[in-house]
Amino acid sequence: MKFRKTHQGFTLIELMIVVAIIGIISAIAFPSYQNMINGAARSTAQADLMSFAAAMERHNASSFSYKGAGESGANTGKPQIFASHSPSSEPATNKRYDLTIDDVSSNGITFRLKATPISGGSMADDGALFIYSDGRKAWDQDNNGTIATSEFCWTC
Repeated sequence: MKFRKTHQGFTLIELMIVVAIIGIISAIAFPSYQNMINGAARSTAQADLMSFAAAMERHNASSFSYKGAGESGANTGKPQIFASHSPSSEPATNKRYDLTIDDVSSNGITFRLKATPISGGSMADDGALFIYSDGRKAWDQDNNGTIATSEFCWTC
């Protein structure tokens, strides 16, 4: 009586092919995933800047000036009237951007708010976001510290 040997399992070649396919898919998927995460963090910062601008408008409605909205009544720096980090709805340990009052005009009728990416974080090289009292929005996309004419948008 002869017994048939049956082999079960995968060959080394089959396993290597599966590992190679997983590696290729990961190499394609991971950068897309990172871009999606960064885009979501940027959108959150934009929403927080819009809420921050609304808080500045409420401050202006009660004091007839944008002056004094910062910590300890300062005109610039960390805001007293709004969370100083984004996302503002989460604890400061989860912050991705620092929110500041970047500039208030000497007569107190205009402002510029800034969302600066946290250094060392995933958004560190993304460039700062700005919103102005007249509704203009800017994103220093090339992260060089100046806003070019083409960067006066959040979706450049």
